[in-house]
Amino acid sequence: MDLPLIPPMLATSGTLPPAAQDARWAYETKQDGQRVVAYLAGDGTVVLRARSGEDITAAYPELGPLGSALGALPAVLDGEVLALDAQGRADFQLLQSRMGLAHSPGKAARKAAEVPAHLVLFDVLHLAGRPLTALPYVRRRDRLEGLALDGPHWSTPGAIVGHGRQALQATREHGLEGLVCKRLDSVYEPGVRSRAWIKIRNMQSEDVVGGGWLPGKGRLTGLPGAVLVGQRTAGRLRYVGSVGTGWSEAERTRLAALLRAAATDTCPFDTVPPVAGAHWVLPRLVGEVRYSTRTRVGLLRQPSWLRLRPDLTPEESAADLPDDLV
Repeated sequence: MDLPLIPPMLATSGTLPPAAQDARWAYETKQDGQRVVAYLAGDGTVVLRARSGEDITAAYPELGPLGSALGALPAVLDGEVLALDAQGRADFQLLQSRMGLAHSPGKAARKAAEVPAHLVLFDVLHLAGRPLTALPYVRRRDRLEGLALDGPHWSTPGAIVGHGRQALQATREHGLEGLVCKRLDSVYEPGVRSRAWIKIRNMQSEDVVGGGWLPGKGRLTGLPGAVLVGQRTAGRLRYVGSVGTGWSEAERTRLAALLRAAATDTCPFDTVPPVAGAHWVLPRLVGEVRYSTRTRVGLLRQPSWLRLRPDLTPEESAADLPDDLV
């Protein structure tokens, strides 16, 4: 049968609901993967569409058997494709090797053997020819769990009602990306970034040393567009990424003056990072950044500048880096 194209509903960044409203919300683990809507036509086939609407089915051949998981029952399901590390946690860096292969089925098949994908399902939008988007979340969730969709490459993780603070703490203790809070009475709003879904990302902060910068463009011409940062370990300054957000205009202007005053022709990092157009500086500026996680080689993911740390010397900012960087 023909299934309607349904763009995924999006969550708004925020904080936990007030304690008095806790019982009105469900809590799901925030997954670090690629959002997909899965279309099961009831004839044994499945079509996977990315958030953009692009057909990415061929990128994940191991998910093909999902098309027959419900027999002749047609359905539209919302979920996220993950690549799992050795501890069973989502690893976006691993997943990147699988993304973008929708037009290279041969390569996608080889990669599937090396880095298998796993689809977690968290909503059902259309079932047995009937739209479900107008139903409240709690009823859609019941329908989804009733489908018992758990297979070799897909699953339906649980959601809990209430206990939001404990749920968030559990994600932090297990090193997970964060939490998504979903109001029990919320309808599904296709393509809308809604306050009925709130995402909370677990962020960490650490001290870093500035080692270079990249020129800004447009309104940032003449100012640093990003600062290249490192962390000291075993007497060496190891590159851990570039930070391009977190400053006000005044702070960025002040930082530009400090970076220019520290200019040098020599890269201060132990290994020159593969960054074109970099301006190097003496490694004497210490700052604090916020980030979500590290990649497998220790680079900071989604870093944002918090503040300068004039109270610290570069030596005092030494960090314990992953073994890959030591």
